[in-house]
Amino acid sequence: SSDLLAFAESSVRCLVSNIVRCRRPQSPPAMAENAAQSEHVSSSHADDKPVTCPVRDLIFWRDVKKSGVVFGTSLVMLLSLAAFSVISVGAYLILALLSVTISFRVYRCVIQAVQKSEEGHPFKSLLDMDISVSSEAFHNYMNTSLLYVNKALKVIIRLFLVADLVDSLKLAVFMWLMTYVGAVFNGITLLILGLLLAFSVPIVYERYQTQIDHYISLVRDQIKSVIAKVHAMLPARAKKTE
Repeated sequence: SSDLLAFAESSVRCLVSNIVRCRRPQSPPAMAENAAQSEHVSSSHADDKPVTCPVRDLIFWRDVKKSGVVFGTSLVMLLSLAAFSVISVGAYLILALLSVTISFRVYRCVIQAVQKSEEGHPFKSLLDMDISVSSEAFHNYMNTSLLYVNKALKVIIRLFLVADLVDSLKLAVFMWLMTYVGAVFNGITLLILGLLLAFSVPIVYERYQTQIDHYISLVRDQIKSVIAKVHAMLPARAKKTE
């Protein structure tokens, strides 16, 4: 599309300008300043710690116990929703949680009565924990969500009002294929399959990245050739102006 072409063109221009700037002879003060800046950047990067993403660590099984707990709990939840209604699953979960907390509270009260100790409420540290959301954090979350909502609305308007005929046709073909998928699977089944793929595909791709990238590039070339043929068959007015 034109947006991708514009982005690629701007990236190439930026790259060329940086190369030309690097090839120009610099004066001694400028070279000293660049050396000082590079030294400062390298020292700051040396002090930084590598940033990790919790979701990435989960799906790549960095911590096997944590990933196993999340995967098993999510799978049990989805299987329960597939067998029972949402109301039944929610009610049973709340009952199970209340059974654990009430039993622990009664057990601690009995222990305190027998030992004649005054340790207080067993969940006092959790009760005193501040879980309130500040107004600043709430507004930040809302502003971030608003950006995604606005982007989604723009994309929906472009697709349904046929700003680009090819993109609208892609959506129509995708929805047509989804009718067959919906006839075979329901929403819970798709969520279960998505969970299984999310916890299996990334680790497989990490181990066989070279082979998978090769086949993906072949499929991508075929898709590009098909899209080019579709563009060639469309009338001139239907093509998107670049």
